[in-house]
Amino acid sequence: MAEFKQNIVGILGGGQLGRMSAIAAARLGISTHIYCPEDHCPASLVTPYFTCAEYDNEAALEKFAKSVDVVTYEFENIPIDTVRFLKNYVPVYPGEQLLEVSQDREKEKAFLNNIGIPTAPWAPITSAADIEMTFGKWGIHEGVLKTARFGYDGKGQVKLNEGDDINKAWESLNTDKAVLEGLIDFDYEVSIIIARDLKGQCAVYPLTRNDHRNHILSVSTAPVHNEEIEKQAASMARKLAEAVSLVGVLAIELFVTKDGNLLANEIAPRTHNSGHWTIDACAVSQFENHIRCVAALPVGMPGLHSKAKMINLLGDDITKLDDYLATDGANIHLYGKTDIKDGRKMGHVTIIEK
Repeated sequence: MAEFKQNIVGILGGGQLGRMSAIAAARLGISTHIYCPEDHCPASLVTPYFTCAEYDNEAALEKFAKSVDVVTYEFENIPIDTVRFLKNYVPVYPGEQLLEVSQDREKEKAFLNNIGIPTAPWAPITSAADIEMTFGKWGIHEGVLKTARFGYDGKGQVKLNEGDDINKAWESLNTDKAVLEGLIDFDYEVSIIIARDLKGQCAVYPLTRNDHRNHILSVSTAPVHNEEIEKQAASMARKLAEAVSLVGVLAIELFVTKDGNLLANEIAPRTHNSGHWTIDACAVSQFENHIRCVAALPVGMPGLHSKAKMINLLGDDITKLDDYLATDGANIHLYGKTDIKDGRKMGHVTIIEK
């Protein structure tokens, strides 16, 4: 009788993205080993193997690497040195280039522009004087100042309007490196998710419309019925995936401008919050495809079978759970977090419609 080899996928990071990836892996008969500095993290509750250690603990990293067949990550702020160390023992996907680009807004925007993907006007900033000089070049005094690294969900950024105190804004970020972006008069925000396997085969998910609350994703709706916009977004996703030799899943967040064009806002070298609906409305979710791709399995076509509306349960939203339990077509996903904090992603609900 032929023997079936059960691969083990190592995942750096133990949040909800790692949790949903581990669940998807289990459906494929693949085990996961979660590596995270935080004990009792969401992903640790659904995996047979868990290591609680810091990302610079080389002894723990070596032991972790020797226990798995491949390593991936669930968020982009994994130290590059950690990935480089692990690569001495085991493949790490997506590759180091994509991770490094996505960790730094200056590198990210320059890379996107260099491969022909447009963004909002931007400039690197290292001082308040740079802000003043850039505004002078642009002939405006409005924009968004963002830290080059570690900003997410509205953190690490400040909007600048005519007459604002530039020195105060710069000091508020407490950084020595930032980017200034021009304000975009956009119509709405969308995202596109692509999966690419080791053989270079790609699967692009339907375009998703995203609405935010206090800079945090609140609702995602799919599909977006705009053939031209979807075509543009899919082309951008394929171009980026090829440029970085993607293995796994990535997402591009985009602005749809008033004149119907697309501008890239950010990239995520991983599964994405705006793709959670794919678990319930597609034959192959973004999480399953991520595991497939990094585990050397063929990418699967999404197979959209339902319209979907994904609602993030942020902070006290979790107290509305009884309402969702009584809602037809509601698929509830809780992340195992016990402490309710303002804006914290406690779970999500996807409401599907045939």
